Amino acid sequence: MAGICGGQLGSVAVLALHLTAVLFAALTAYALISALYVFISGRLKTRAAARLLAVAAAACCVGLPLYFIGNWAGDRAVSGGMGAGLLKQAASVLEQLHTLLPQNAEQYLPESAEHLRAMAAEALHLHAAQIQAGGMDALRLFGHIIAGLVIGAIAAVQAPPERAVSDKPLVRAASQGFGRLYHSFIQVFGAQLKISALNTALTAVYLLGILPLIGKPLPLTGALLALTFAAGLLPVVGNLISNTFIVLLSLSHGLTLTLLSLSWLVGIHKLEYFFNAHIIGHKIKAAAWELLTVMIAMEAASGLPGLICAPVMYAQLKSIWAERAWV
Repeated sequence: MAGICGGQLGSVAVLALHLTAVLFAALTAYALISALYVFISGRLKTRAAARLLAVAAAACCVGLPLYFIGNWAGDRAVSGGMGAGLLKQAASVLEQLHTLLPQNAEQYLPESAEHLRAMAAEALHLHAAQIQAGGMDALRLFGHIIAGLVIGAIAAVQAPPERAVSDKPLVRAASQGFGRLYHSFIQVFGAQLKISALNTALTAVYLLGILPLIGKPLPLTGALLALTFAAGLLPVVGNLISNTFIVLLSLSHGLTLTLLSLSWLVGIHKLEYFFNAHIIGHKIKAAAWELLTVMIAMEAASGLPGLICAPVMYAQLKSIWAERAWV
């Protein structure tokens, strides 16, 4: 997509049109299917069969985890165990807060779990329009991701890695632009794997080391670490996803452990900015301060999509500058 729009201009257009999810989903599908195709084609004689098997294997890699997670969450929601458990944990935390906080601050807290439920219902009623809009945005985002995965799969099948370069100027320019974008994405994604592994290791120190040591281990530790690694492949925002589950499970051990978990995970989240700058910067041959500056500037300009796109776009720029011997 961005290759057709002309390299860097295409990336800017993606940000302006709010199509970051489409772009990254398409590049992910393209990279996964291309890698599987290269692996499978060396073992099969027919390229058509290798392409079909690569698409099927990629669909399984993406679809099966989503299916099992959705099925588990649906079962818990239908049984009511998740909501009842969270309400019970919230009641325990409220009781501790009423004990610990001074009286002038205590009056601003819900008196009980039922009071909290009533406040939540009132908030839902007052902000129904915003919640509906948020639901539509989430649905649109999901649709964009599906569309991106389909686009990337079609591109990988119709344009395998060994395709010949066309002599048409526009096609050649688009191919070169996409090639530069794809190479930058692979560089950043490879570095993000290291970042995710580091985040998972730091989270494991907390879940498998500190919490058992103080006698308050969390349930589902293995699943939490798997989620931390998978979500960590998403720059910055991935940590927020896994951290939410860890903090919610920490509620079962009371307010002190919840605040400890939150502090530890917020620290990791803030350190990820520097992990990104150092690890990705080393991969694309950029100083940490360069990439950190670009990330902050693009977050200010375009929000979270700009922050996610910043390493890929800067890797493209560095590649262009290197080709022209500017750096």
